[in-house]
Amino acid sequence: MTPELSPLWISLKTAGLATLATFFTGIAAAYWMLGYRGRWKSIIEGIFISPLILPPTVVGFLLLLLFGRNGLFGQLLVQFNFTIVFTWYAAVITATVVAFPLMYKTALGAFEQVDSSLLQVAQTLGASRARIFWRILLPLSVPGILAGTTLAFARALGEFGATLMLAGNIPGQTQTIPMAIYFAVEAGAMNEAWLWVSIIMTISLSGIIAVNLWQKQYERKVRGLSFGVVEANEPVTSRGQRAESPQIVPLVKPTFSDTQQGLLVDIQKQLTNFTLNTAFAAQQETLGLLGGSGSGKSMTLRCIAGVETPTQGRIVLNGQLLFDSERRINVPSHQRKVSLVFQNYALFPHMTVAQNIAFGLQHLPKTVRSQRVSQQLALVQLGGLGDRYPHQLSGGQQQRVALARALATEPEALLLDEPFSALDTYLRAQVERQLIETLSTYSGVTLFVTHNLEEAFRVCEKLMVMSGGRAIAFDSKHRIFEHPQTVRVAQLTGCKNFSRAAAVEPDVIEAIDWGVKLQVAEAIADHSTDVGIRAHQISITPTDLGLPNTFPCWLASTSETPHRMTLFLKLNDQPDGAQDYHVQAEVFKEKWQVLKDHPLPWYVQFDPLRLMLMAG
Repeated sequence: MTPELSPLWISLKTAGLATLATFFTGIAAAYWMLGYRGRWKSIIEGIFISPLILPPTVVGFLLLLLFGRNGLFGQLLVQFNFTIVFTWYAAVITATVVAFPLMYKTALGAFEQVDSSLLQVAQTLGASRARIFWRILLPLSVPGILAGTTLAFARALGEFGATLMLAGNIPGQTQTIPMAIYFAVEAGAMNEAWLWVSIIMTISLSGIIAVNLWQKQYERKVRGLSFGVVEANEPVTSRGQRAESPQIVPLVKPTFSDTQQGLLVDIQKQLTNFTLNTAFAAQQETLGLLGGSGSGKSMTLRCIAGVETPTQGRIVLNGQLLFDSERRINVPSHQRKVSLVFQNYALFPHMTVAQNIAFGLQHLPKTVRSQRVSQQLALVQLGGLGDRYPHQLSGGQQQRVALARALATEPEALLLDEPFSALDTYLRAQVERQLIETLSTYSGVTLFVTHNLEEAFRVCEKLMVMSGGRAIAFDSKHRIFEHPQTVRVAQLTGCKNFSRAAAVEPDVIEAIDWGVKLQVAEAIADHSTDVGIRAHQISITPTDLGLPNTFPCWLASTSETPHRMTLFLKLNDQPDGAQDYHVQAEVFKEKWQVLKDHPLPWYVQFDPLRLMLMAG
């Protein structure tokens, strides 16, 4: 090695070894900190990034205290007749220390950018933490990790102050390019200094430019959209209703048996906005979880899947105890035989369709795995698309791939978290039919989360209505819609017309907010405080037909949809404005075309069989 070029070779050697060291230590530290929630997190974070913010001479001084002859590590090395100070090893150590924070912070940022739902769905597909790291987290973080590696190399290549204190400036041994530049300027050799400056700038900038170009190609090759799942506080609004919180009628909790088939859930979880407290039992059926945003539907699924941990309670699936807070049992997500389909599908963007479906089948022989993938593709009518990537599919196709991937592992429980929310109306109808057909042959328990009333009615056999983190109704879909027990249940199932009610006779009530007396068909219970009727069940005629519960009405305003008209009506008197009305009625546009030409008042009729008596 010629003395003239020795700074170049020494710099490349030390920077290369330092980059290799920071690559592994930085990624390991970032992965550990990604999941660490301990009380010392801020202090540990500060220690990790301190070499980035401390003056290089301070870093060099601290390293000298550690590796000097009287230092902690220095005394240990002396026993082996080995020294670090003023050797090229010292240059590698200082370069590693000052480059580590860049690698660590960049890797941590890259890990945090990966959609958490991808990691969670991998858990439900049976993947261990190690497999999730190597197959999902690390590949999706490659652009960020490569950028961190490049920055760490550039930082190690340019290290000066700490290296000078620990390794010194020994030509041919520890003199790196930055020190060669400094001493060349000090000696007045400006041409030599310019040469070294040009070399180090060329190396550093070339690496950064190459990484940027590669990242653009990588992003074009594999594209994936990431969405977070956020539930806001559930709004409770309805015209004419009292402002206080709706009454929650507690349901009878199911009796648990460790040998019972089906899914048994009785859990509580303290959250920021509310407390989830729900209990139910589901057999081999499709159970719909209906409720507003923030009611606890998605969190219930996540607790069952094991990606969230309840504060207390029990979860039993087909006789297997998945969670029991009293007995300190919490089966890992990948061992629960529960598949979760997220509303954004959470397909792995760097894998093909076939690889996505096969992800949870690694325990099977290759030939069996291939057959299972082909069967699932045929089941969801996607044969021939196995080699495509998720970004090459339509929204409906992505949803079907997510369903096929979930079913491929033959789970005992299938959890669907608003699977149609990202689809347009046309695709939603198509995929919904496909889902109903697929579930007809599925023998396990299916939980279907939605806030779409019609969707829940078509897909599910039973419904559980949730509000404020609690289940407020659990029954067949027909009874839930036709005989809601509380005002809140009626609201969440689409009813828009309510009035406070008081019993007048055994079969007559006074609708206080509407100013009328109504004959009812069902018995008036002691807890019945309100009466309601669905908008499409109100009958409107241009003349009085002499039927029970018929009253003159005037039109306050209208609202139009593609197929229906919503009429805002005031009973027994003319309205003072568009907001002065008692009830909303929905009619098809064909009927509206006939009705609108008749003079007011019209007549509204409340069928006694359609009136719903409820607790407030």
